[in-house]
Amino acid sequence: MLRPDGPVLPRTPTRPALTGTPVDFTEAWLRNRRLSAHTRDAYRRDIAGWLTWCAGVDLDPLRATFLDVNAYARQLEATPAARSGRPLTPATVARKLSALSSWYEFLLKLRAVDTNPVSGADRPRIDRDHSATVGLTPQEVDALLAAADADTGPTAARNRAAVALLADLGLRVGELVSLDLADLGAERGHRSVRFVGKGGKSRRRALTPGTAYALDAYLTERAATAGVSVAELTGPLLATTTGGRLDRHSVFRLVRRLAATAGIAAAAKLSPHSLRHAFATTAREEGVPLEDVQDAMGHADPRTTRRYDRDRHNLDRDPAYVIWAARARRRG
Repeated sequence: MLRPDGPVLPRTPTRPALTGTPVDFTEAWLRNRRLSAHTRDAYRRDIAGWLTWCAGVDLDPLRATFLDVNAYARQLEATPAARSGRPLTPATVARKLSALSSWYEFLLKLRAVDTNPVSGADRPRIDRDHSATVGLTPQEVDALLAAADADTGPTAARNRAAVALLADLGLRVGELVSLDLADLGAERGHRSVRFVGKGGKSRRRALTPGTAYALDAYLTERAATAGVSVAELTGPLLATTTGGRLDRHSVFRLVRRLAATAGIAAAAKLSPHSLRHAFATTAREEGVPLEDVQDAMGHADPRTTRRYDRDRHNLDRDPAYVIWAARARRRG
């Protein structure tokens, strides 16, 4: 294209609005988003993994293309995870690439890169009807809670409270360990707890009588040990014996230990998410409306909640029967 006074000259690229290393970019990106502490840590690990891979292949991450992202994704799919010894699931790889795409979108807005290389990458296809989580039946959840009730030792009361919160509220493990004593409250006659859920959304849930009882027993014991009243306690809701915050790995070990004690066959494969899974499936089996389960679990997409409904393909629930019955009533 020509202008009256001659050809259009290429524009001199503007300087990025953000300077520093890719690690600095990551911290700026995380500060710019409303995220829970758990999600923030997970995203930080996801980007660190990508930067480590780039360093290993002598690639400047700010000059990466979709071909590089594809190569990284294929390596993720083929490399056994350190904890499980198995390759990452397609859902995990897709999540990591989603975090990476968000990171590049941030850099794109700041003119640190010209394009988002993840946008053209070949991402794994996710079956929304499939969940890799090993679930629990209602009877197995009962057995696990009974094992927690029978547990002894200096942390038994805390462990009972932790398992009750997982089973009765279906919390994510990151949400559980992030709870503080200040998050407990009462609203309109309900004992409640507030927390920051996935995506940085502030949420609140009602405490069941059983969960409230377990928490009260734990906090009463904790206060007596500290020589203060319950009202004077501060800090994390679930604390270690030294007063620190209980971490997610300890909760993983707790769930598996109690499951083994309860005689649950899949104990070694369970996770705190197994109790979240059980919460959703049991709620649907008991007739709780999908939208209420979705709200309780903090799912943005109802399709995520639906995959927990193990009975949804039962032909007894085929809407054809409802339509036929209604037609029969009209004719009758």
